[in-house]
Amino acid sequence: MSSPLNGRRVLVTGATGRIGLTTARYLTEAGALVTTLSNLEHPDLKADRILTGDTRSEADVAEALRDVELVVHLAALPHPSAGTPYDVYSVNVVSTFNVLAQAGERGIKRAVIASSINATGVPFNLHKPLPAYYPLDEKLPSDIADPYSLSKQSDENTARMAWRRWGIDVVAFRFPHTNTADIVAEHAGWSREDPRASVREGWSYLDARDAAYAIELGLTATLSGAHVFYVAASNTNTPYETEALLDAFAPGVPRLRRFVGREVPIDLTAARTVLGFQARHELDLPTLPLEL
Repeated sequence: MSSPLNGRRVLVTGATGRIGLTTARYLTEAGALVTTLSNLEHPDLKADRILTGDTRSEADVAEALRDVELVVHLAALPHPSAGTPYDVYSVNVVSTFNVLAQAGERGIKRAVIASSINATGVPFNLHKPLPAYYPLDEKLPSDIADPYSLSKQSDENTARMAWRRWGIDVVAFRFPHTNTADIVAEHAGWSREDPRASVREGWSYLDARDAAYAIELGLTATLSGAHVFYVAASNTNTPYETEALLDAFAPGVPRLRRFVGREVPIDLTAARTVLGFQARHELDLPTLPLEL
């Protein structure tokens, strides 16, 4: 079956990052004409138009948007420690504003951007708060104490502004820890040894191939407006039952429903019903008793 992206020009920013490399290859294999804009070169990058530049630069983004129909904006400093607080916040928010503003001004109709599970501020918060409730969902209250999380919340606001001003539909994905299969498996080993460490993220993860699949759905879904979706694997990255984990590490946090087996405590309803997303690359883990 031909992909709805076949022959369409798609810009992917941050294409040398963890999600970007996989996404550029995935979209190219789906028949899209992929332009990439990154601040680094990478020998494994697959695209038919590869540009090196800065997503904060009006000129670089203008050149990258030439003949583009759809935008995937992934460029960012991906962690609070990836630079000074000023750098992390300013690079991320200026890049997102620049890309969405120029795309909107040119009449581009759809963009997908990388938000983060950290948009609520809970996982990176130095005070180590627990979420207000489980499952995590798009209405979860925020508690922000770091520049990266603040930048992602700002990016979601920028998406809403861009839609209201220029009519560009924007899908923002709150990605959990997302990486290649080998790194995901490595993190699962750490989570098995120290499950407490991932309680604020709900032991969530996503294979980069599933992130690319979600991005394809975000580019092609029938919707309008600015939307935020959690996407994650349907099960956790630990071999323990979710109810046992929550009993042990978040006993005072309200649960809006019960969880079956290793079900991830994130509400994935919106991504499933609106986009038809279901992760296709998940960890095959046994279910073991949690021993503290």
